[in-house]
Amino acid sequence: MTDSTTPDPLAVQRVRHELVRRALHVRRAERISPNFMRVTLAGDALDGFTSVSFDDHLKLMLPAPGQTELVLPDFNPGGPRGPRVDDGAPRPVMRDYTPRHYNAAAGELDIEFALHGDGPAATWAAQAQPGQQVAIGGPRGSFVIPTGFDWHLFIADDTGLPAIARRLEELPAGCRAIVIVAIEEADRRGLTSAATLDVTWVAPQPAPADASAADQSSLATATRSLKLPAGEGYAWAAGEAHTIAAVRRVLVAQHGLDKSRIRAASYWKQGAEGHHENLAE
Repeated sequence: MTDSTTPDPLAVQRVRHELVRRALHVRRAERISPNFMRVTLAGDALDGFTSVSFDDHLKLMLPAPGQTELVLPDFNPGGPRGPRVDDGAPRPVMRDYTPRHYNAAAGELDIEFALHGDGPAATWAAQAQPGQQVAIGGPRGSFVIPTGFDWHLFIADDTGLPAIARRLEELPAGCRAIVIVAIEEADRRGLTSAATLDVTWVAPQPAPADASAADQSSLATATRSLKLPAGEGYAWAAGEAHTIAAVRRVLVAQHGLDKSRIRAASYWKQGAEGHHENLAE
């Protein structure tokens, strides 16, 4: 029996971090599958970098299209207007990405890019070369999900795979992880974890035009087919906006998951640039 002063071991924690901008450079760039690039960043400014959750996101800043020099905005995290670029200066490309792996001893930060579409960040990653300038901001905060659940469910398209791969590497022995990823067959990879894994790969589909189309997506269909284990579980889902909203509806309406046990995020949305939001009703 616990009383009101006993912490809930399954309560998620929100952790805030000091917002720091770091000017870095590309150390290595490697195509790890036909549609994925791993870019390794380095620089003295990485000292003190912190990322405590697998779905942290940092703001990646790249040279404006057609530019080789990175022009950074004024950095005033506490100001009311946010970043500002001098009039006439090319604005950097800014996109949210998961810190895939940070090696403090080597002074290296890995970011994995899904090369779907023709967005400026994916286009840059496909041609990334050692020495190129970049900058990062954040992570501003972390959403820490305890590992003590009886099972962990992960559902994503290709954009969510780097976060899932990181989480699986961090889960300890004794955990159970269920994974569903919509991705091209050539990009499917071995996933490493001390946890017991149940992995399902499904075919990717074009971004649905609306909610009704998303309900018939391969991810929503695979979620409906799940037989979830007994016990306390936590579901994490990320990917295209309509599709992940449909997955969340299935988890709540069919599988009866409490909304507090679901973390669902839209990593991209058809027709929107730089889209990233957490989905909640």
